[in-house]
Amino acid sequence: MAPLVAVKNLSCVWPEGDPIFVNVTFNVNPGDIIVLQARSGAGKTTLLKCLAHLNLYHGTVEFRGKTPKSHGVPKYRTYVQYIPQRPSLLPGTPRDLIETLSTFHSRLTPEHFAGDLHRAMKLAERWGIAMELWDRPWGLLSGGEAQRLSLAIPYGLNRAEVLLLDEPTSALDPTSSATIEKTLVEEVRAADSALKAIVWITHSEEQAARVGTRFLHLTPTGIQEEYTNEV
Repeated sequence: MAPLVAVKNLSCVWPEGDPIFVNVTFNVNPGDIIVLQARSGAGKTTLLKCLAHLNLYHGTVEFRGKTPKSHGVPKYRTYVQYIPQRPSLLPGTPRDLIETLSTFHSRLTPEHFAGDLHRAMKLAERWGIAMELWDRPWGLLSGGEAQRLSLAIPYGLNRAEVLLLDEPTSALDPTSSATIEKTLVEEVRAADSALKAIVWITHSEEQAARVGTRFLHLTPTGIQEEYTNEV
């Protein structure tokens, strides 16, 4: 089976030139929910940003056999999508964001936008998000509200094939977190879903055990695969 994302000899350095990590090589395959583990400050978030082509790096990242530049970087980022831990740093409102994203790549009609927003709103409502929060500035949302909305938006757009999740439920209570985990796992497994795989950073060992199918440990000199859960 061909990988969705192939990472080959990836290295990233601090501005002063010291390495954060080197020689990172692994594949993301259809059906994977990869839990990315490492000590605090080891570069997990940096690695996700490299995969999203948001950080400079050395080495190769390919999606379906082509580099981000070959796809066109904006288009690549719709397929391999990074969700930050603190979405409250985004400008505007959640409605503004999904409206902007819905205009990319030939989705230029009001009907497309309405469909994307409706799908996202229905999911967010299941996750306890009131409709009026779509028009509240990100900076005025609670951490849990912002996290749930930032996850509902790519679900609504339904084009990301790989989600790169950085502590996506860290601000949520256990019940809300479990509901979101269930939704994301079901999406990866659903035949009609665009979403095919997730790379997931979590500091919760319990969450990792619930969602993970593979467990990669990032070290300064590469990646070690710890073990694999049976699906």
